[in-house]
Amino acid sequence: MRWRNGLIFLLAVGVAAGRVPAQTPNGRMQAYTLDYATPVEGTLQVEVEAIDARLRAARGMTAEQAAVGVLDLRALRLALVRPDAIDYAASIPKIAILLAWFQLHPEIATNLDATVRHEFGLMIKQSDNEIAAKYSQLLGLKPIQAVLDAGGFYDARHGGGLWIGKHYGQSTERHLDPVGGHSHGATVRQLLRFYLQLEQGRLVSPAASKTMREIFASPDIPHRDDKFVKGLAGRGVDVLRKAGWWETWFHDSAIVTGPGRHYLVVALTHHAKGDDYLTEFAAAVDDLLAPRLRR
Repeated sequence: MRWRNGLIFLLAVGVAAGRVPAQTPNGRMQAYTLDYATPVEGTLQVEVEAIDARLRAARGMTAEQAAVGVLDLRALRLALVRPDAIDYAASIPKIAILLAWFQLHPEIATNLDATVRHEFGLMIKQSDNEIAAKYSQLLGLKPIQAVLDAGGFYDARHGGGLWIGKHYGQSTERHLDPVGGHSHGATVRQLLRFYLQLEQGRLVSPAASKTMREIFASPDIPHRDDKFVKGLAGRGVDVLRKAGWWETWFHDSAIVTGPGRHYLVVALTHHAKGDDYLTEFAAAVDDLLAPRLRR
Protein backbone atom coordinates (compact mmCIF):
# COMPACT_ATOMS: atom_id res chain seq x y z
CA MET A 1 0.00 0.00 0.00
CA ARG A 2 1.47 3.39 -1.06
CA TRP A 3 0.89 6.32 1.23
CA ARG A 4 0.07 9.86 0.07
CA ASN A 5 3.65 11.06 0.48
CA GLY A 6 4.96 8.15 -1.56
CA LEU A 7 6.54 6.43 1.42
CA ILE A 8 5.90 2.74 1.97
CA PHE A 9 5.47 1.71 5.56
CA LEU A 10 6.33 -1.85 6.49
CA LEU A 11 5.98 -3.35 9.96
CA ALA A 12 6.12 -6.93 11.23
CA VAL A 13 4.61 -8.63 14.24
CA GLY A 14 6.29 -8.51 17.64
CA VAL A 15 5.38 -9.80 21.05
CA ALA A 16 5.79 -7.88 24.27
CA ALA A 17 5.80 -11.00 26.41
CA GLY A 18 9.56 -11.42 26.08
CA ARG A 19 9.87 -13.32 22.80
CA VAL A 20 8.92 -12.85 19.17
CA PRO A 21 7.48 -16.06 17.73
CA ALA A 22 7.79 -16.54 14.00
CA GLN A 23 4.66 -15.50 12.15
CA THR A 24 3.74 -16.63 8.65
CA PRO A 25 0.89 -14.32 7.63
CA ASN A 26 -1.77 -16.06 5.57
CA GLY A 27 -2.77 -14.71 2.19
CA ARG A 28 -6.27 -13.68 3.29
CA MET A 29 -4.93 -11.66 6.18
CA GLN A 30 -2.32 -10.04 3.96
CA ALA A 31 -5.05 -8.87 1.59
CA TYR A 32 -7.36 -7.62 4.35
CA THR A 33 -7.95 -3.88 4.54
CA LEU A 34 -9.41 -2.06 7.51
CA ASP A 35 -10.86 1.29 6.53
CA TYR A 36 -14.01 3.30 7.15
CA ALA A 37 -16.05 1.04 4.85
CA THR A 38 -14.93 -2.30 6.30
CA PRO A 39 -18.02 -4.13 7.60
CA VAL A 40 -18.29 -5.72 11.02
CA GLU A 41 -19.18 -9.42 11.30
CA GLY A 42 -22.67 -9.78 12.74
CA THR A 43 -22.18 -12.52 15.34
CA LEU A 44 -18.92 -11.17 16.72
CA GLN A 45 -20.38 -7.66 16.78
CA VAL A 46 -23.33 -8.75 18.92
CA GLU A 47 -21.05 -10.69 21.29
CA VAL A 48 -18.57 -7.83 21.76
CA GLU A 49 -21.39 -5.33 22.25
CA ALA A 50 -22.81 -7.61 24.96
CA ILE A 51 -19.45 -7.86 26.74
CA ASP A 52 -19.04 -4.08 26.67
CA ALA A 53 -22.59 -3.47 27.92
CA ARG A 54 -22.23 -6.00 30.75
CA LEU A 55 -18.89 -4.61 31.96
CA ARG A 56 -20.08 -1.01 31.77
CA ALA A 57 -23.30 -1.76 33.64
CA ALA A 58 -21.37 -3.41 36.46
CA ARG A 59 -19.31 -0.23 36.91
CA GLY A 60 -21.87 2.47 36.25
CA MET A 61 -20.20 3.52 32.99
CA THR A 62 -22.16 5.22 30.22
CA ALA A 63 -21.93 4.21 26.56
CA GLU A 64 -19.77 7.30 25.94
CA GLN A 65 -17.16 6.18 28.49
CA ALA A 66 -15.84 3.23 26.48
CA ALA A 67 -14.84 2.45 22.90
CA VAL A 68 -13.64 -0.99 21.84
CA GLY A 69 -12.59 -3.02 18.85
CA VAL A 70 -11.72 -6.65 18.14
CA LEU A 71 -10.29 -8.10 14.94
CA ASP A 72 -10.04 -11.90 14.76
CA LEU A 73 -7.14 -12.44 12.37
CA ARG A 74 -7.82 -16.16 11.96
CA ALA A 75 -11.30 -15.68 10.53
CA LEU A 76 -11.02 -11.97 9.62
CA ARG A 77 -14.02 -11.06 11.78
CA LEU A 78 -14.34 -7.45 12.96
CA ALA A 79 -16.34 -5.91 15.81
CA LEU A 80 -16.38 -2.21 16.65
CA VAL A 81 -18.06 -0.07 19.31
CA ARG A 82 -17.61 3.70 18.88
CA PRO A 83 -14.52 3.13 16.68
CA ASP A 84 -14.11 6.72 15.48
CA ALA A 85 -14.72 8.53 18.77
CA ILE A 86 -11.42 10.24 19.54
CA ASP A 87 -10.44 10.58 23.19
CA TYR A 88 -7.46 11.64 25.22
CA ALA A 89 -5.06 8.73 24.73
CA ALA A 90 -2.46 9.29 27.48
CA SER A 91 0.64 7.20 26.67
CA ILE A 92 -0.64 5.16 23.73
CA PRO A 93 0.65 7.65 21.10
CA LYS A 94 4.20 6.85 22.20
CA ILE A 95 3.98 4.20 19.48
CA ALA A 96 4.10 7.14 17.06
CA ILE A 97 7.49 8.24 18.41
CA LEU A 98 8.93 4.79 17.72
CA LEU A 99 7.42 4.68 14.24
CA ALA A 100 8.60 8.17 13.32
CA TRP A 101 12.12 7.53 14.62
CA PHE A 102 12.55 4.58 12.25
CA GLN A 103 10.76 6.33 9.39
CA LEU A 104 12.93 9.44 9.64
CA HIS A 105 16.18 7.57 10.41
CA PRO A 106 16.08 4.60 8.03
CA GLU A 107 19.79 3.96 8.41
CA ILE A 108 19.30 2.65 11.97
CA ALA A 109 17.11 -0.28 10.92
CA THR A 110 20.04 -2.72 11.06
CA ASN A 111 22.40 -0.68 13.21
CA LEU A 112 20.48 0.54 16.24
CA ASP A 113 22.58 1.61 19.20
CA ALA A 114 22.09 -0.70 22.20
CA THR A 115 21.28 2.18 24.54
CA VAL A 116 18.67 3.58 22.19
CA ARG A 117 17.16 0.11 21.77
CA HIS A 118 16.85 -0.29 25.55
CA GLU A 119 15.38 3.19 26.00
CA PHE A 120 12.74 2.52 23.37
CA GLY A 121 11.88 -0.71 25.17
CA LEU A 122 11.33 1.26 28.37
CA MET A 123 9.17 3.76 26.49
CA ILE A 124 6.93 1.02 25.08
CA LYS A 125 6.75 -1.51 27.92
CA GLN A 126 7.15 0.74 30.96
CA SER A 127 5.79 3.91 29.30
CA ASP A 128 8.73 6.05 30.45
CA ASN A 129 7.78 9.73 29.97
CA GLU A 130 11.30 11.12 30.19
CA ILE A 131 12.55 8.85 27.43
CA ALA A 132 9.49 9.56 25.27
CA ALA A 133 10.07 13.30 25.63
CA LYS A 134 13.75 12.92 24.80
CA TYR A 135 13.03 11.35 21.43
CA SER A 136 9.96 13.43 20.56
CA GLN A 137 12.04 16.56 21.15
CA LEU A 138 14.79 15.22 18.90
CA LEU A 139 12.23 14.49 16.18
CA GLY A 140 9.88 17.43 16.65
CA LEU A 141 6.14 17.10 17.19
CA LYS A 142 5.13 18.23 13.72
CA PRO A 143 7.40 15.74 11.88
CA ILE A 144 6.00 12.92 14.06
CA GLN A 145 2.44 13.93 13.23
CA ALA A 146 3.37 14.22 9.55
CA VAL A 147 4.36 10.55 9.59
CA LEU A 148 1.02 9.65 11.16
CA ASP A 149 -0.92 11.80 8.70
CA ALA A 150 0.94 10.32 5.73
CA GLY A 151 0.03 6.83 6.90
CA GLY A 152 -3.64 7.73 7.27
CA PHE A 153 -3.51 7.27 11.05
CA TYR A 154 -5.17 10.67 11.57
CA ASP A 155 -8.05 11.83 9.40
CA ALA A 156 -10.08 14.80 10.63
CA ARG A 157 -12.85 13.98 8.13
CA HIS A 158 -13.51 10.67 9.93
CA GLY A 159 -13.19 11.45 13.61
CA GLY A 160 -9.44 11.92 13.94
CA GLY A 161 -7.13 9.11 15.02
CA LEU A 162 -3.58 8.93 16.39
CA TRP A 163 -2.35 12.36 17.47
CA ILE A 164 0.74 13.54 19.35
CA GLY A 165 0.78 17.27 20.01
CA LYS A 166 2.74 17.57 23.24
CA HIS A 167 6.00 16.22 24.60
CA TYR A 168 5.38 13.89 27.54
CA GLY A 169 5.97 15.41 30.95
CA GLN A 170 6.37 19.18 31.33
CA SER A 171 6.23 21.01 28.02
CA THR A 172 5.06 24.39 26.81
CA GLU A 173 4.72 23.34 23.16
CA ARG A 174 1.22 22.11 22.47
CA HIS A 175 -0.70 21.39 19.28
CA LEU A 176 -4.28 20.19 19.84
CA ASP A 177 -5.95 17.79 17.44
CA PRO A 178 -8.54 19.50 15.23
CA VAL A 179 -11.37 17.09 16.08
CA GLY A 180 -11.21 16.45 19.81
CA GLY A 181 -8.88 19.17 21.02
CA HIS A 182 -6.52 16.63 22.65
CA SER A 183 -2.77 16.91 23.10
CA HIS A 184 -2.55 13.11 22.77
CA GLY A 185 -5.38 11.33 20.99
CA ALA A 186 -6.44 8.01 19.53
CA THR A 187 -9.40 6.16 18.10
CA VAL A 188 -10.10 2.46 18.18
CA ARG A 189 -10.17 2.12 14.40
CA GLN A 190 -6.77 3.72 13.87
CA LEU A 191 -5.15 1.65 16.61
CA LEU A 192 -6.53 -1.52 15.02
CA ARG A 193 -5.17 -0.34 11.66
CA PHE A 194 -1.76 0.22 13.22
CA TYR A 195 -1.61 -3.29 14.67
CA LEU A 196 -3.08 -4.89 11.56
CA GLN A 197 -0.29 -3.37 9.50
CA LEU A 198 2.14 -4.52 12.14
CA GLU A 199 0.95 -8.09 11.56
CA GLN A 200 0.88 -7.74 7.80
CA GLY A 201 4.46 -6.44 7.72
CA ARG A 202 3.95 -2.81 6.73
CA LEU A 203 5.94 0.00 8.29
CA VAL A 204 9.21 1.58 7.13
CA SER A 205 11.16 -1.50 5.91
CA PRO A 206 11.46 -5.21 6.66
CA ALA A 207 14.69 -4.57 8.59
CA ALA A 208 13.12 -1.76 10.61
CA SER A 209 10.10 -3.95 11.30
CA LYS A 210 12.31 -6.68 12.69
CA THR A 211 14.08 -4.25 15.00
CA MET A 212 10.84 -2.62 16.15
CA ARG A 213 9.27 -5.92 17.12
CA GLU A 214 12.42 -6.76 19.07
CA ILE A 215 11.89 -3.48 20.91
CA PHE A 216 8.27 -4.36 21.67
CA ALA A 217 9.45 -7.73 22.99
CA SER A 218 12.40 -6.38 25.05
CA PRO A 219 12.76 -9.54 27.17
CA ASP A 220 14.94 -7.71 29.70
CA ILE A 221 12.05 -5.35 30.52
CA PRO A 222 9.01 -6.75 32.35
CA HIS A 223 5.42 -6.00 31.52
CA ARG A 224 3.37 -3.82 33.81
CA ASP A 225 1.02 -6.38 35.34
CA ASP A 226 -2.20 -4.50 34.66
CA LYS A 227 -5.06 -4.07 32.20
CA PHE A 228 -4.87 -6.56 29.30
CA VAL A 229 -1.74 -8.27 30.62
CA LYS A 230 -3.44 -8.93 33.95
CA GLY A 231 -6.62 -10.17 32.27
CA LEU A 232 -4.70 -12.58 30.02
CA ALA A 233 -2.33 -13.90 32.70
CA GLY A 234 -1.98 -17.69 32.83
CA ARG A 235 -3.65 -18.27 29.46
CA GLY A 236 -0.54 -19.24 27.51
CA VAL A 237 -0.73 -16.27 25.13
CA ASP A 238 1.85 -13.81 23.88
CA VAL A 239 0.97 -10.13 24.05
CA LEU A 240 2.32 -7.20 22.09
CA ARG A 241 0.80 -4.14 23.72
CA LYS A 242 0.89 -0.45 24.42
CA ALA A 243 -1.19 0.79 27.32
CA GLY A 244 -1.96 4.31 28.51
CA TRP A 245 -3.40 5.90 31.62
CA TRP A 246 -3.87 9.35 33.17
CA GLU A 247 -6.30 10.36 35.89
CA THR A 248 -9.56 8.62 34.87
CA TRP A 249 -8.45 7.66 31.36
CA PHE A 250 -7.42 3.99 31.10
CA HIS A 251 -6.55 2.38 27.76
CA ASP A 252 -4.92 -0.71 26.30
CA SER A 253 -4.19 -2.03 22.81
CA ALA A 254 -2.64 -5.34 21.82
CA ILE A 255 -1.94 -8.20 19.47
CA VAL A 256 -2.66 -11.53 21.15
CA THR A 257 -1.35 -14.84 19.83
CA GLY A 258 -1.61 -18.31 21.33
CA PRO A 259 -3.14 -21.76 20.86
CA GLY A 260 -6.30 -21.40 18.82
CA ARG A 261 -6.27 -17.63 18.59
CA HIS A 262 -4.67 -14.68 16.84
CA TYR A 263 -6.43 -11.36 17.27
CA LEU A 264 -6.20 -7.63 17.84
CA VAL A 265 -7.98 -5.98 20.75
CA VAL A 266 -8.30 -2.31 21.71
CA ALA A 267 -10.27 -0.63 24.49
CA LEU A 268 -10.33 3.04 25.47
CA THR A 269 -12.12 4.05 28.68
CA HIS A 270 -12.75 7.28 30.56
CA HIS A 271 -13.97 6.27 34.01
CA ALA A 272 -12.48 5.75 37.46
CA LYS A 273 -13.08 1.98 37.15
CA GLY A 274 -11.71 1.74 33.63
CA ASP A 275 -8.67 -0.27 34.71
CA ASP A 276 -10.91 -3.08 36.00
CA TYR A 277 -13.02 -2.88 32.85
CA LEU A 278 -9.88 -3.44 30.71
CA THR A 279 -8.79 -6.45 32.75
CA GLU A 280 -12.18 -8.15 32.43
CA PHE A 281 -12.63 -7.13 28.80
CA ALA A 282 -9.36 -8.83 27.80
CA ALA A 283 -10.36 -12.06 29.55
CA ALA A 284 -13.87 -12.03 28.08
CA VAL A 285 -12.62 -11.47 24.53
CA ASP A 286 -10.07 -14.25 24.90
CA ASP A 287 -12.80 -16.61 26.13
CA LEU A 288 -14.91 -15.59 23.15
CA LEU A 289 -12.22 -16.23 20.54
CA ALA A 290 -10.86 -19.45 22.07
CA PRO A 291 -13.92 -21.01 23.77
CA ARG A 292 -12.59 -24.57 23.76
CA LEU A 293 -9.49 -23.43 25.60
CA ARG A 294 -11.25 -21.98 28.62
CA ARG A 295 -9.80 -23.10 31.91
